[in-house]
Amino acid sequence: MTEPAEAVGPLSDVRILDASNLIAGPLATMLLADLGAEVVKIEHPAAGDSLRNHGGQKDGQGLWWKELGRGKLCVTLDLGSLAGQDIFRQLASRADVVVENFRPGTMARWGIDFAALRAVNPSLVMAHVTGFGQSGPLSALPGFGTIAESMSGFAHRNGPADGPPTLPPFGLADTVTGITTALAIMTALWERRSSGTGQEIDVSIIEPLLTVLEPQIIEHDQLDRVAQRVGNRSTVNAPRNMYLSRDGRWLAVSTSTQSTADRLLDLIGRPDVLSEPWFSSAAERARHADELDEIVGGWVGALDHQDVLAACQGAGVPISTVYDVRDILADPQYAALGAIATVQDPDLGPLRMVSTPFRLSRTPATIRWAGPRLGAHNEIVYGRLGLTEDELEKLRDQGVI
Repeated sequence: MTEPAEAVGPLSDVRILDASNLIAGPLATMLLADLGAEVVKIEHPAAGDSLRNHGGQKDGQGLWWKELGRGKLCVTLDLGSLAGQDIFRQLASRADVVVENFRPGTMARWGIDFAALRAVNPSLVMAHVTGFGQSGPLSALPGFGTIAESMSGFAHRNGPADGPPTLPPFGLADTVTGITTALAIMTALWERRSSGTGQEIDVSIIEPLLTVLEPQIIEHDQLDRVAQRVGNRSTVNAPRNMYLSRDGRWLAVSTSTQSTADRLLDLIGRPDVLSEPWFSSAAERARHADELDEIVGGWVGALDHQDVLAACQGAGVPISTVYDVRDILADPQYAALGAIATVQDPDLGPLRMVSTPFRLSRTPATIRWAGPRLGAHNEIVYGRLGLTEDELEKLRDQGVI
């Protein structure tokens, strides 16, 4: 196999060794690969990344893997074997970053923890992504996004006021952790520019959602407040909810500023509400959410959704219909932003997937290829270490690669 085209992008001089599995770690390295980093993805020779069999499949190919594995050089390596550990140390000696998500202590047991790798590469940055972090009473336990969504307070806040705590139907905690991990890695690499030395990064899946969940900690600390479920409403302003149009489409409306609330009620034709003393306060409007929802819901329900959209957009009121994936793919705003990329894949042909979620004017991100086949780049990556074809064949026979 020939070497892939030389990487371009702002991180084209960064080498990452990705020994993580499933979502959070692989999402972080996917984002960095989009930006030009060379990511060598380590997978077990027999099982591969669990993501290959996670979610939708087509012709035996995992579609989620095709997205999160994109732009990576994929090699197989049994880290539980002595030969595999030796090869991993060689790869790490040439890397800038190692990302792993095994339970704390696993890498040390294999002789490839930060202390061992730093001995061969003092400038190495090593990111640990685990359920509960590297210390504390729960650190040795397995942890998934569902647990984080429960422990962080998200499930407690999510759902209707009169219903049970509600988990998200997708990997919310894992994806937020992946983005957080990418930021942490870039911060450590930036610091290394001045110090010349690497460091460890400890990311737990239970923490990033704490930042997403607004000021729940400080409000409880200072006001003894425990936030409760309020459905689609907001506790700090109103009207803010989902409203059903005459033609059966749900629309989301938000009035986070006083001027927006004024424009909406003026559009609806309710000067009597605008003149109420309580209407000039966001907190007071939130206390009158029932009344405001009845007014806005009645107005929306009497019109088709396109008429509601046109009226609100003309008045400067933030609004959107509730999209499903078909709406996203047809939306001209997403198209103008380039939010959906098309990637050519040798297994499935053209694939549409989410692109990098921001744009750089001078050094844009590039999706070089979709998630490759298991061990697709063994010869390339291990050839750089000087391993011959005969040596690689022997390692295959031994189950090391």
